[in-house]
Amino acid sequence: MKDYLQRMGRSLMLPVSVLPAAALLVGIGNWIMRIDGSVAQSIGNFLAIAGNGVLGQLALLFAVGLALGMVQKKEAGAVALAAVVAYELPVFLLAPAQIAMLTNVKVGHVNPAFEALVNNNVLLGIVAGLVAAALYNRFSEVRLPTALAFFSGKRSVPIISAVAMLVISVVLLFVWPPVYTGLVTFAKFISGLGWVGAGLYGFFNRMLIPTGLHHALNSVFWFNIAGINDIGNYWASTGTKGITGMYQAGFFPVMMFGLPAGAFAIYRQARPAQKKRVGSLMLAAGIAAFFTGVTEPLEFSFMFVAWPLYVIHAILMGLSLAIAAFFHWTSGFTFSGGLVDYVLSFSMPLANKPYMLLVQGLVFAVLYYAIFTFAIKKFNLMTPGRDPKDDDDAANNVQVGKAATVGGEDKYLRTARMVWSALGGDSSAKENLTYLYNCTTRLRYKMTDTSLADVDALKKTPGVMGVNVLDDHQIHIVIGPDVQFVADNVEKIYNGEISSKLENPLSADEAKPVDDAPAGKEENFFAVANGSLLHLEHVQDETFASKMMGDGFAIEPSDNNITAPLDAEVTMVAPTKHAIGLRTESGLEVLVHMGINTVEMNGEPFDVKVSVGDKVKHGDLLATMDIEAVKAAGKLATTMVIFMGLAENAAVKVDDEDIFDGIGGNYVGRVIF
Repeated sequence: MKDYLQRMGRSLMLPVSVLPAAALLVGIGNWIMRIDGSVAQSIGNFLAIAGNGVLGQLALLFAVGLALGMVQKKEAGAVALAAVVAYELPVFLLAPAQIAMLTNVKVGHVNPAFEALVNNNVLLGIVAGLVAAALYNRFSEVRLPTALAFFSGKRSVPIISAVAMLVISVVLLFVWPPVYTGLVTFAKFISGLGWVGAGLYGFFNRMLIPTGLHHALNSVFWFNIAGINDIGNYWASTGTKGITGMYQAGFFPVMMFGLPAGAFAIYRQARPAQKKRVGSLMLAAGIAAFFTGVTEPLEFSFMFVAWPLYVIHAILMGLSLAIAAFFHWTSGFTFSGGLVDYVLSFSMPLANKPYMLLVQGLVFAVLYYAIFTFAIKKFNLMTPGRDPKDDDDAANNVQVGKAATVGGEDKYLRTARMVWSALGGDSSAKENLTYLYNCTTRLRYKMTDTSLADVDALKKTPGVMGVNVLDDHQIHIVIGPDVQFVADNVEKIYNGEISSKLENPLSADEAKPVDDAPAGKEENFFAVANGSLLHLEHVQDETFASKMMGDGFAIEPSDNNITAPLDAEVTMVAPTKHAIGLRTESGLEVLVHMGINTVEMNGEPFDVKVSVGDKVKHGDLLATMDIEAVKAAGKLATTMVIFMGLAENAAVKVDDEDIFDGIGGNYVGRVIF
């Protein structure tokens, strides 16, 4: 379930990324419309209508974005059509006009629940996208009898999606009205609880956004459904000062200050390679929230991938409304709780100490940043940029652009093309490969038959440190810390995005092992943990035990602290936190690998204490590893220290006597290279 929600969150990034621009258009348009003159009115209307043209299709954008992101097959663009069909069917079928015809009543007598259901309701968009993706994954390759062959495969999915949504529409026809009515009744009840009711309203307002039912809640407090009419009375100046506006004022501190601060916390906790992408998204979304009060770009960025954080956000929203109502600080909005409406409402007769909302906002900015930061780190929440499965093409392209070339050809691309050729080439590699994945140092591929791979050719490939055939279907190709760049290029070849042909033939010199390491140097190394020494050949992982990646040593740790084995600079922290790369001043490359197969734990048992670029001394704390959690997951906590890229005449000398049952930081031995 966790992985499913994380995939949903990643899938929503595509539609969410277009929302900040639309929100800014609306905000700027509304601000310009306040300027006197027909020209300003026309320009403001034009911009606002343009922005609302996008925001008004939020549910449809979610349907298509989720469908494209959740589908598990390549070349699945047809799923977008299925998502559109799946969304539009209930929107039309359950519209008030159709309900009136089906029930033989006047449109004005139709339950208002249906208007709320079909009016850009993100719940329908989410359901439609998930249904379309699930059906595409299941039926896109189904073959029908010859007479119906035209409707086979991908063409069948929109039809099946329509049938599925027809059934869902029938369920909603009966279930939605009582749910909506019950929520309205609940809203009327809490409206009599004063500032406590305002707090409860704020909490449920946020919690109901994914379902679209927040409209039912809002209608009770903002409009004349139960005699409150908070927005109407505030702008007509017909209410009570200090009371009217109490269901609006608390939104300003959160939308203008709290959420943007939360966005900054999300940016700060993103992985280094992801910061540029996440920073641009969070900046745009934060500006949209501050200026216009449109918060969907921010909220949907973590609503599913880090739902506990969204619950915290809802609690803080409730707290904000309760505080403002308790102190009778009031203000109002016509669109949402952003800067534009705050400025416009500041001088209204019923505005009561609106400047205090700015003070409250600054406090909430601190709260959001501190609480979000703590929660993300403590519970390892997969906010944008923290999931190792997130693509970061821009960052990778920057790295690749700096890579060495061979005959004008990028070395990682060259390695990828040779790996592809050894796995079968264009004639069979795509059919043979059934799963492409990589960890910190290895390409982990599944094949229909590993005997089809040319293992000798793989071993001779420049950039490949070793090959480990696990069984008939699994093969590991050891690349080293730069594995991501090779993996990305292999996947691009697999998808047909780039050619698989080498630009220049392999030279005789290139096929020989390359010795880049300086000769005649020596480094002392030290224990990385309290525990017992384990010689590398006894490690229960063939890749490490065979020294494919390089020579070194291992520790069976007795506690959770993992320290630096020598003085060095941090060059790499694995997205899954289980491995850290180091480089000494003499150029020695070192890999500290915590646990065996712990890459599959997605970073959960690790708390890395260093960042890329940090300088560490031997014995400095690199990370903590929850050994009990590792063992509970059926993994081994064995921690390996590997010296990468050593020449054939290099030697690793381990002193057994000094570390039989050693202490972290104790001398272990030396490497001569």
